[in-house]
Amino acid sequence: MLNFGKRIAIDLGTANSLVYVAGQGILLNEPTVVAVSTDDNKVLAVGNEAKEMLGRTPGNITASRPLRDGVIADYVITEAMLRYFIDKVCGNSRLFKPEVMICVPAGVTSVERRAVLDATLSAGAKTAYLIDEPLAAAIGAKIPIANPSGNMIVDIGGGTAEAAVICLGGVVVHSSVRVGGNKIDEAIQAAVRKKYGLIIGENQAEEVKIKVASATRVKRSNEEKTLEVRGRDSVSGLPKTITLTTSEVYEMIETAVLKIISAVKGVLEQTPPELASDIIDKGIVLSGGTSMLCNLDKLMTEQTGVPCHVAENPLMCVVYGTGMALENLDLYKRSVSKK
Repeated sequence: MLNFGKRIAIDLGTANSLVYVAGQGILLNEPTVVAVSTDDNKVLAVGNEAKEMLGRTPGNITASRPLRDGVIADYVITEAMLRYFIDKVCGNSRLFKPEVMICVPAGVTSVERRAVLDATLSAGAKTAYLIDEPLAAAIGAKIPIANPSGNMIVDIGGGTAEAAVICLGGVVVHSSVRVGGNKIDEAIQAAVRKKYGLIIGENQAEEVKIKVASATRVKRSNEEKTLEVRGRDSVSGLPKTITLTTSEVYEMIETAVLKIISAVKGVLEQTPPELASDIIDKGIVLSGGTSMLCNLDKLMTEQTGVPCHVAENPLMCVVYGTGMALENLDLYKRSVSKK
């Protein structure tokens, strides 16, 4: 069969992009980073290769993230990146254009939605579909979204945290804050610079978040972890190494984490009472890479009074859900917009 119109689902995340092909599964999982030559505006590298260039490029190359807070910040580069993803999974010689479904944050404007659809069509898609991220995450987390009972999902990615109550295949109440993994990384970078006069890169800040950060205060000494962090001294300009502890990092990220919690509380406050009782029974499901932050589920349970648990495969929920919606378009056609 000659690529007879492949069907591709793309989770276009602020931090990572995942590509799922119907019938084949996830074929690509790469950072959403593009390296461009400033001389002739040519795309030099995408994904892993480009991420390694972040903060290390010579003057004539810029490595950047074309999505900010879950929406397109640079249209031309996003289109080039989508074309790269589509070519990589379809091959360059394709007789038939693929159908592509992309997920977008539920809170984006109609202009931002149109920008994603247009970029997808320009990148070589035959038809472009959009699905709201919380719906895709819920489908991927195996939540029965079509049932007449309420389910709550909180999808915390690199750029945004979205909380949504879903019932009868649609989003009833939702709230999103443009705070996610990247804002937590930035908070670590800013605090380390302020406290120690040390400038660290985003990859180093991300490592701190993954290895030693905790969303709750450390109560026992055996929970305290330490990590050596290397960077440049802001005064002398020379390389310098410091050691960070979990307690210190907790204080650095507390404000960003509480913003995510307040979005969740905001949704619970607006939820109709019938659905609220369903949510108390079933609990809140967390998905997205940042939901794996140590003890975030515990903190959310404490703050909301509703049991919270992290979905089985939080990083893949959205892309699996987008893929399942694409494979079963008839079932989910009310939840999808098309161009």
